Amino acid sequence: MLNALILAVVVIVGGILILPRVANAQLWRATITPLASIIGSGFLVLGPILDVSYGGYAPLVMAGLCVVAYLFGSAIRFNIAQIDRGHSRPSFTEQLDKVASVVLAFAFIISVAYYLNLFGAFGVSLTDLNNSQNARLLTTSVFAIILLVGWTRGFSALERMEQITVGIKLAIIAGLLFGLIVYFGEAVHDQTLAFDPAQVSGWGALTLAAGLIVTVQGFETSRYLGNAYSAALRIRSMRLAQLISAVIYIAYIVLLTYALDAGSLTLSETAIIDLTAIVAPVLPLLLVAAALSAQFSAAVADTSGAGGLISEITKGKVSEKSAYGVLVIVGVFLTWTADVFQIISYASRAFAAYYALQAGIAAISAHQTGRTAKSGFFAVLTCVGIAITVFGQAVE
Repeated sequence: MLNALILAVVVIVGGILILPRVANAQLWRATITPLASIIGSGFLVLGPILDVSYGGYAPLVMAGLCVVAYLFGSAIRFNIAQIDRGHSRPSFTEQLDKVASVVLAFAFIISVAYYLNLFGAFGVSLTDLNNSQNARLLTTSVFAIILLVGWTRGFSALERMEQITVGIKLAIIAGLLFGLIVYFGEAVHDQTLAFDPAQVSGWGALTLAAGLIVTVQGFETSRYLGNAYSAALRIRSMRLAQLISAVIYIAYIVLLTYALDAGSLTLSETAIIDLTAIVAPVLPLLLVAAALSAQFSAAVADTSGAGGLISEITKGKVSEKSAYGVLVIVGVFLTWTADVFQIISYASRAFAAYYALQAGIAAISAHQTGRTAKSGFFAVLTCVGIAITVFGQAVE
């Protein structure tokens, strides 16, 4: 019965998302890009990581990650507004912005490795080939496909998948949350809710959380949608995307943490499959479908974004096709030398460096316009970004 209800929720939510009134609404279209990025890959790995590592305190850590991400978003929103107002910026600020673009391109390169390694892990997870060697072979094969398509045909055809995969992913997440709500209700009735002890504490707990910032990353995409939407709409939609994703993430972690026992769980990139199988047999199949479609489309989007950024930064000296080659070489190297949790940490630190630079730019701009308190706030935020970049750690 629960399987049928979960599928019904998935179909209903998917149907709502493709309604012309929803799909064509300008605010929703501007919101869907950052929202899909924020609750993309992180949704698949974050629940088990927080549950196993922080026990009953996992929802607090999740809330902390959302707050930090929202604060970094406020710096980027401030910069969007400043650029829109046409305020002149000193050459030093312009140079910082260029450095930020370089760092973002590097972060994109690592994030593609992150997406495709998750693709490989979930791709073999429900088969007899489920081991790290085969997952890495699948990941490498997909890297080769992306490189071939990028070199020969470009990504325009593949990028059309994004609208479809975003809808699939959000509909499946709605089904997962519905299943968890039902299971949580049963646990409340049976008085089986659990508050597990944390496995990490102190400095280790802080550095692990710092290494997870990439799981709530994605809101910065609004910064680069200027050709499609006004600054006011991008600011509003980024804020909305972060608030919606925070509600979804915190609800997800609360339901997962207290209703499911992760004490005997072996932590892996596909651990969510084992956990959700307890709730309903249909959920692992749905999550694998969501993982494969979402990771592939996200990898294509970031590959295209990285290629475009690198070409723009080098003023065409490095072509987009050459940049794709560099991305694939780095991605394959990471695939065979690091596990997914290490790649998550590397990506988190790269994005944190980008956020630190954006916060630094905001601090300088605020100081120029006489907003001393705001400048001080962004300066503190810059230090937070630097600290995350330096101290962020991978899951052991």
